[in-house]
Parts: sequence; structure tokens; C-alpha cells
Amino acid sequence: MTTAALDSPVVADLLGAERPGLLRYARTLVRDSGQAEDLVQETLVRALERAGSFRGESSLATWLHRILHNLAVDASRKRRIGVMDVSGGIAERVEVLWHDESYTVDAALVAERAETRRCLRDALRTLPVIYRSAVVLHDAEGWTMVEIATVQGIALPAAKQRLRRGRMMLVSALAEPPEGEGAEGFVLGCWEARRRVSDFLDDELPASERARLVHHLEDCPTCPPLYAGLVAVRAAMAARRP
Repeated sequence: MTTAALDSPVVADLLGAERPGLLRYARTLVRDSGQAEDLVQETLVRALERAGSFRGESSLATWLHRILHNLAVDASRKRRIGVMDVSGGIAERVEVLWHDESYTVDAALVAERAETRRCLRDALRTLPVIYRSAVVLHDAEGWTMVEIATVQGIALPAAKQRLRRGRMMLVSALAEPPEGEGAEGFVLGCWEARRRVSDFLDDELPASERARLVHHLEDCPTCPPLYAGLVAVRAAMAARRP
């Protein structure tokens, strides 16, 4: 693909042809179809604005996925501001776990959950965006590591590390979901999260339930402001104490 092609009248058609792949990718990075549509639309708008900067050093699909990836990462960071530090070193903790020679999983159980669409989706959502992106692009979309490194704007060894860690996190998430998984999966819905927030604020949630709530707040665009509001109101009420 050349710069001239992007400057030509067919640019909209070229971008439109990439839309299905972008939407499929976006749906793995955000919680629902509406957010995914918005993310893809913003990606295409940015691409049109920056058409002149495309030099054909990578494919058009790779360039567009990089724009979408950066937008998703930025949005994830913004949602965390003023709420809590939800990164929590997940990748590091899982890597420590896998370093333990006594650690293992029930492979049959992992395979069964991986073949269940909702369980796999929920487990993927526990992965931070950068690791989720690497796993999805490589293992689900068949992209090369060089392409993934380009999308994420990192060196090849770093991209390989993200894939390795992402795979380990995914297996561990499928092997040991939080307590109370039930038939509905193990990622909380908004109401399930919101009705746990008071106990969370009072430090009365079990560790597994806290983890589920934190994972929800990582990904949800609407619950973090509600949580922040509850924190602020509780602090204001406490300030009125004699």
C-alpha cells in the first residue's frame, strides 16, 4: 500500500474493507459492541486525518490496528485515574506462580473452559490490554510477532514476552477462576459489581471477590466514576464527624 493510494478518492473504500477485522479486534479489548463500534469509528477518523503520514512501511491493516491499539490503551489508562491502581502487577504475579515447580493446572478443565465461549471471553478480560492484544492477534488472528510488535510499538523481544505472559495469565485464569463462578462466568456484570462496592469500601469483601471487582473496574467505562463518587461522598461524610 502506498501513500498515494491513501491520498486517492478510494481511501474510504480501503478503510472500509478493514473495518470487519478492526471490529473483531476491538471487541476483544472493550466490554461491549457499542464501545467496540466507537473505538473502530475513532480509529477510522484518525486514519483519515493522518492518511498523509502512512508510508507503506507496514500493511494498512497493521497501521490501523496500531491506531486502535493505542486508543484502547489510552482509554484504559484514563479510566483508572482517580479510582485505584488496578494494574496490581498481574503479569509479574502469574510469572512468579509459573516459576514454582509445584504449580500445575487441570488441563482438561482448562480445555473445557477454553472451548466455552463465555468462559474464554471472561478469562481474556482479566488480562491487561497489552497482553490480551498480543494473545488475540497471534493466537486468534494469526498475526506474526513482527506485526504485533509494530502494532504495539515495541521491540520484537518485548512483544514475545507479552505473548508468553499473556498465554500464562490466560491459562491460570481459566484454571482457577474466582470463587462463585457459577454458570454465568466469572467476570462481574455492572450490577453485580455495584452491589459489592459498599463491602469493598469497608474492606469486607473476600480476596477473590475483591479481585473480581477490581477486574471489572479495569474494563468498565461507567462503574469507575460511580465508585469514585461513593469514595468522595463517604470522605465528605466522615469529615462532618465531631
